[in-house]
Amino acid sequence: MRVVVADKFPEKYITELQNLNLDVIYNPKLGADDLVDAAKNASIVIVRSTVVNEACIKNSDELSLIIRAGAGVNNIDLKAASAKGIYVANCPGKNSIAVAELAMGLILAIDRKIPDNVIDFRNGKWNKATYSKADGLLGKKLGIIGTGKIGQELIKRAQSFGIEVFAWSRSLTPERAAEIGVNHCKRIEDLVDVVDIVSVHLALKPDTKGIISKAVIERMKPGTIFINTARAEVVDEDALVKAVKDGKIRAGLDVFDDEPEQKEGDFSSTLQNIENIYVTHHIGASTEQAQNAVAADAVSIVREYVSQGQVRNWVNRCETTDAEWQLVVRHYDKPGVLANVMTVLKEGNINAEELENVIFDGKIAACCTIQLDNKPTDAMLEKIRSRSDEVISATLINLNSNI
Repeated sequence: MRVVVADKFPEKYITELQNLNLDVIYNPKLGADDLVDAAKNASIVIVRSTVVNEACIKNSDELSLIIRAGAGVNNIDLKAASAKGIYVANCPGKNSIAVAELAMGLILAIDRKIPDNVIDFRNGKWNKATYSKADGLLGKKLGIIGTGKIGQELIKRAQSFGIEVFAWSRSLTPERAAEIGVNHCKRIEDLVDVVDIVSVHLALKPDTKGIISKAVIERMKPGTIFINTARAEVVDEDALVKAVKDGKIRAGLDVFDDEPEQKEGDFSSTLQNIENIYVTHHIGASTEQAQNAVAADAVSIVREYVSQGQVRNWVNRCETTDAEWQLVVRHYDKPGVLANVMTVLKEGNINAEELENVIFDGKIAACCTIQLDNKPTDAMLEKIRSRSDEVISATLINLNSNI
């Protein structure tokens, strides 16, 4: 079984993959186009930022598992993977501290203009008067948008600086806000109206794309520090740039719209020469501690998959099916029983959406639960039940019943 690792991965964990008797191809310089050919004969692909596109997925007949060594999976074509029955898994929460540390670092860097200090010093320019005008963070109000693991880690760090924290999240309740010591906001608009610093920690989903809209940005207080270490697409970048150029806000970005796909080399960006925007190289999760934790989790997922056929953190599993009926078959545990049940269902053009078979203690009997897209006829049920040497009972349940 071949594994392709297309991004930087600690050598220790490459060795662990090899110790699983896998053929490991490690090339951290692969880009999306390169991966199309590199993954052609691979069963497993592990990526961080490298895009796994539809062409890559369609070009591989062996591919069965894609692992995102991180949390977000927006660099993987989930629709194409699902259409070919390819598992997609991720490693959530392993780099939360690293991202929170960078967010806190950007806040400090903007308040004290640390990058500009360094640039002037290196250019032989002494400008102490300009750089002695920082506000300081004690008593400031930080608004956190998204209170998942990264957001919660930033809350801890901000509170240690004497910053009052306000928070909004789709799942955050007033009770949970009280537990973590933050002020609950019902809407993003309510949050930006009162805070001095805004930090975004949202996954990219259809309902979060562009959620930091022009209207939200225009509501920010003059002098607001805006931080985005999440995904570029959650922010209206044009509106953000305008607000910075107008002198209304300052921004620290680890992600941005025209971010280069390649791992290194020359590039140009519309953000390069804008004063009061600090940009880092999409390195929020890139600490040695975080990379080791993520790599260890990715290897663990591979190990479970090759040894047990199970995929932990499976993200493209259908949460609910369209099944309206459920057939529960208690049967004797012997070969051919389920095949015969499925043959009857096939004759009625009924599809099994999901199936689970469990064995009773003693391994004499078992119970199979089958979710169906249509209702079997009484004659079909009688045909299944008539196999008394195989079937103990067959019960049909209407899943839409309110009983």
